[in-house]
Amino acid sequence: MPLLEACGVHGGYGGMNILHGVDISIEANEVGVIIGPNGAGKSTMLKAIFGLLQVTEGEIRLRGAPIHNQPPNRLVKLGMGFVPQEHNVFPSLSVQENLEMGAYLKPGSIKHNLGNIYEFFPPLKDKRRQPAGELSGGQRQMVAMGRALMAEPQLLLLDEPTAGLSPKYMNEIFERVKEINSAGVGILMVEQNAKQALAIADKGFVLAAGQNRFTDTGQALLADPDVARSFLGG
Repeated sequence: MPLLEACGVHGGYGGMNILHGVDISIEANEVGVIIGPNGAGKSTMLKAIFGLLQVTEGEIRLRGAPIHNQPPNRLVKLGMGFVPQEHNVFPSLSVQENLEMGAYLKPGSIKHNLGNIYEFFPPLKDKRRQPAGELSGGQRQMVAMGRALMAEPQLLLLDEPTAGLSPKYMNEIFERVKEINSAGVGILMVEQNAKQALAIADKGFVLAAGQNRFTDTGQALLADPDVARSFLGG
């Protein structure tokens, strides 16, 4: 059974639907990428999965069990992590304190998990005593991802993890995404850097106006002339 399966999801804000029947499915060993124009409902879909907005119709399942409209703290206990695009670190806390904040459900595994995070993100070990607010944008993103991983999720949701980053850090974040997935964490991320994201994706979901426009493997979507023309800049 899929790690995550969303079927016909409708939802939005203030009684107004932004999602109009979105379908998404990924396996535990896969990287899934959601792309599409601004306002397509990409980040809204991640928030619906993580219980941050009301699903009004449809179903979301984690390992076959319905999870839609459950609170985020419950979803973290069930094995889900979420890294928002903005305000995703505690700037006055040190790097290590930020990471330890993510281990509140796994207090006995802090030392072991810190070692894993420093292996995934070597720059953080040298800066572990530095306030997170003093780091570069790319390093702050590493802290945010690392903190989510401290809870040992089976599924990690990433909202625009490379937004505003230099090409160097963008490539590094994508490399780390692949490594984290290879270590056994399923990943679903929203990305504006669509070509680069689809290049590492097992599955891609192209949304437009809150609906699936295309769904296929990352490589198939990159090769699709209709996708390229409408969503990848030609």
